[in-house]
Amino acid sequence: MSIIRLRAVLLAGAALSLLSMGAVTPAYAAEVATSDLAVTPAQQQAVLDYWTPERIKALTQPSSDNPPKAAADGAPWTGPGATFGRLFFTDHGEDVSCTATVVHSANRSTVVTAGHCVENTDLLGENPAWNANSLFIPGYHDGLAPYGKFVGRLGVADSTWLANDQQNAAKFDAYDQAFVALNPNEAGQRVEDAVGAAQNIGFDTPGDADVHQFGYPRAASDPAREGLPEYIGERLAFCHGPAKHYPGTTDHPDSPDEWGTACVMGGGSSGGPRLRDFDPATGLGTVVGDNTHAGFFDAAGKVCPSGATGNCTRYLVGPQFSTAITRPLYERAQSAQ
Repeated sequence: MSIIRLRAVLLAGAALSLLSMGAVTPAYAAEVATSDLAVTPAQQQAVLDYWTPERIKALTQPSSDNPPKAAADGAPWTGPGATFGRLFFTDHGEDVSCTATVVHSANRSTVVTAGHCVENTDLLGENPAWNANSLFIPGYHDGLAPYGKFVGRLGVADSTWLANDQQNAAKFDAYDQAFVALNPNEAGQRVEDAVGAAQNIGFDTPGDADVHQFGYPRAASDPAREGLPEYIGERLAFCHGPAKHYPGTTDHPDSPDEWGTACVMGGGSSGGPRLRDFDPATGLGTVVGDNTHAGFFDAAGKVCPSGATGNCTRYLVGPQFSTAITRPLYERAQSAQ
């Protein structure tokens, strides 16, 4: 692992300029942590060999006899979705999957996801380690890889996230975001070229907006949707609605800029994008945050106490991307070759 210090200048508003400010003094120092994942051809092939169809199938949950059900808080996505994919990896010896998204980048090889999908602790919040066997499959569905398979080359996260203890959400949840720079697929294509599209990425955008959130969940919080194809890891699901700010509960306060909309997508949707200005016809918009955890609100819009879910609506929330935290990570990832 290497630590690279990048300085990000935060401006007070659009009206400020270099002429009015004089010399600009950096107001925030971000520490970008990186880890080589699979660099040599032998390392890349080892990851491809690791993810056999049987191993991927093992991350598919059982189907149910539930009839189809779709609503704004969770439905199958049937429109253009090549930029979204499943991110497979091994976390402390356990095979897991998250969601990741292709974003425009200088190297045409960058995806954004959650921090815990790239580097994580064990279940006790100890022994932090970079996840192994990183493999991204854009457009994944029903075990298929329509655009090929892309092995992770470089993991990028903030060093503050590497100190995460799974307890102090107020300190660490804002840092639960990461990027992966990918190797080309088996045909030698970069991911942006293979899928023919990429999402924009936004920093410091207002959280209070109409959003679409995507993911490959392996569970649903709604029993009526549990076991449907879009909730077992096999197909892309989405939620759509107004984003709410989630401050956490009185006894478990959250980081200050966590947002999301009502959503039943469960595990596996972590790392999926929160987009604004999304066009369903093209499947494109601007990624302004990522899915990381759940928050609950009552009918009056107030945060429900910890553990109270009976009369509460589940929201899928995560950090809003910022110049201070996100941009240095993005710049490092898109510069990786």
